[in-house]
Amino acid sequence: MSDKYTIDTQENKAFLAENARRLLEFGRRFPSPGGGSYYLGDDGTPWTERPRETWITCRMAHVYSIGHMMGVPGCKELAEAAIKGLLGELYDSDNGGWFAGITSDGAPLPNKQCYAHAFVILAASSAVLAGIKDAEKLLNMAALTYDRYFWNEETGLAVDTWNTEFSELDTYRGLNANMHTVEAFLAIADAMDIIYADNSDPEDTVGLRSFILPENKERPGHVYRLRAGRIINHVVGWANENNYRLPEHFTEDWKPDYDMNKDKPDDPFKPYGATPGHGIEWARLISQWCLATRRIEHLDNACALYDRAVKDAWDADGAEGLVYTTDWDGIPVVHDRMHWTLAEAINTSAVLYRITGNEKYSHDYSHFMKYLDETVLDHETGSWFHQLDETNKLKGTVWPGKSDLYHAFQSMLIPYSPINLSIATAVRKKSEE
Repeated sequence: MSDKYTIDTQENKAFLAENARRLLEFGRRFPSPGGGSYYLGDDGTPWTERPRETWITCRMAHVYSIGHMMGVPGCKELAEAAIKGLLGELYDSDNGGWFAGITSDGAPLPNKQCYAHAFVILAASSAVLAGIKDAEKLLNMAALTYDRYFWNEETGLAVDTWNTEFSELDTYRGLNANMHTVEAFLAIADAMDIIYADNSDPEDTVGLRSFILPENKERPGHVYRLRAGRIINHVVGWANENNYRLPEHFTEDWKPDYDMNKDKPDDPFKPYGATPGHGIEWARLISQWCLATRRIEHLDNACALYDRAVKDAWDADGAEGLVYTTDWDGIPVVHDRMHWTLAEAINTSAVLYRITGNEKYSHDYSHFMKYLDETVLDHETGSWFHQLDETNKLKGTVWPGKSDLYHAFQSMLIPYSPINLSIATAVRKKSEE
């Protein structure tokens, strides 16, 4: 295998660094005048007639906050634009919380989504670390809103969707929103540790005083790591019950709904069956939590989740790539290859190689790198193709265009970042060295 694709070679480090830079360049046209993120087309042109969605705006705020901490010119202004959008046109000043998005003419999209609110916490955490204007205000608002409406202390899990007025809670419960909640909780925990370490008088800190239990003031992020651990414990239980193919959809009392969307298996947020990419992503987040808390009891489960997902999904139908979904026996259902699944496979294979030293993970990493370079990278524009069919031809039925940079950009950084830290915190610490 070429050194370009081999972990820990200078050639591979340079390959990732160059692609991270090109991704940041590709996405620069995302901000609308109000700050909400336009959906980007194949060449990075904003699709101004599409809604400006909160989750995409958050992802762009997160990415360009990191870009600013990396010292890339122009990223600070782009992060500031996205934070402006989250405090402005995407915020519901009447009912609190964030709209799912707004239409091209500014009308709000219905409902309040846990998924989107988790990303607001992630974006605000990264922006605080980057010193972006008004980021601490946003972080405080996001954490308080999430705690009031989405976190369920009794179950140790997050609910999924409210109506716009926060007066009616949908009975659907979903694992995807909980996965990004774990990501957000680990990110805010890391950010809070730095906020309090940087502030000689913690009582003067803007963010999250009401969330800090007195006995945890030395480690203010501890509350969020505990919450992340409670979610992870549930996930490990469901993984063990289903041969490490995670159920995604649940009833109000958290019973798996194994047949949901069987008639619409390629739904972008609620696909039928198991989603191997999520199994891979969970493996990385569980690994991060284990190392952040120095509790290693779930590392074997992280490896098992990754191993099952890659076995089911990689080269499952005679062509390279990771299939989108499988049934509960591991047989592919939707054969399309989504770019985010590859990004998470790159991340997690690197992480598990660091943890275990097992060469199979470094071999996987090399294969994923080669596939990225030869098939998924759009070398002309510097971005990634977001959806390919089972023959690796470009397709746009689920993810037309190139909505954002988040998964691709992170996968260019995580392989060479500390495993126990969220990526924005890792970049912040490196910038201070």
